[in-house]
Amino acid sequence: MKTSDDICGGVTVYCGSCEGDMPGYAAGARAIGAALAEAGVPLIYGGGRMGLMHATADACRRAGGETLAVIPRFMVDKGWLDTDTTYTIVAADMGERKKTFAARSRGVIALPGGVGTLEELAEIITWRKLGIFTGNIVIYNPGGYYDPFLAQLAACTAHGFMRDGGIEPPAVTDDPAEAVRLAIAPR
Repeated sequence: MKTSDDICGGVTVYCGSCEGDMPGYAAGARAIGAALAEAGVPLIYGGGRMGLMHATADACRRAGGETLAVIPRFMVDKGWLDTDTTYTIVAADMGERKKTFAARSRGVIALPGGVGTLEELAEIITWRKLGIFTGNIVIYNPGGYYDPFLAQLAACTAHGFMRDGGIEPPAVTDDPAEAVRLAIAPR
């Protein structure tokens, strides 16, 4: 019998626990979930039962894919767990959750989200720069949602806080199928 321990080489999706103000955000999340299932790649996600998190996972499962929820204990205690997930890992805290994401994933896709999503994205970019994470990083950028973040990365370089060429920039796309292709491409 397969267990959560068998789920490695998936794609972690960082995204909001809300759906945002554009219907296209949820539609893109569902398209990414379905595309992961069609590619036979497990979805690794934050385990929430709401927002883009749930939209991505639900679409993945409906298309026949596997989902691995990685959720901190305090979120389970608050009743936030998506109980329809294929597998669940309950982490002690947010730090353990992010380490589990990185250890189990060959790629990451950042969908629109709030400060938690931004923090996870910034950290995984830093981890790749430091060699802690070696997978692909993709920013799904519908409607230019991440343009201010990308401008800030460029400003860091322009002002001498990141060496030009010292960080491999994340791939950026507004196409859900391309986001999945980029996330699972060999490095």
